[in-house]
Amino acid sequence: MSGINKVILVGHLGKDPEVRHLEGGVTVASFPLATSETFNKDGKRVEQTEWHNIVLWRGLAEVASKYLQKGKLVYIEGKLRTRSFEDKEKVKKYVTEIVAENFTMLGRKSDFEPAGSNGVLPANNKIEDDFSTSIDQSGDLPF
Repeated sequence: MSGINKVILVGHLGKDPEVRHLEGGVTVASFPLATSETFNKDGKRVEQTEWHNIVLWRGLAEVASKYLQKGKLVYIEGKLRTRSFEDKEKVKKYVTEIVAENFTMLGRKSDFEPAGSNGVLPANNKIEDDFSTSIDQSGDLPF
């Protein structure tokens, strides 16, 4: 039996997407996403924020680089991935990321127009009322 690896997050970008172009023209974008929850502790309302590392590949990364900015609210669906690397001192480190498979920008249409836009979104982006633009990307990842 195979397992299920599915993550759904709604949160605000902690900074603008960082975009890199890898060998073979593959584009990757990454950014931190903040999710918050509130609860009562000792009769006081407490807010707890979690930070998530989001990674987007290829066409999804290109769209994110044009439309997502620090502070924007976004709905993300993806998978958890853990990878390892060695730091400068050759110590093995691990990082867990959410590899986005699709995302929906939340807010008014004007909230997700690219800088300098004339208000017209490309034809491949679907507008759903005044609330969101939905982008979907699936496929094999290069790791």
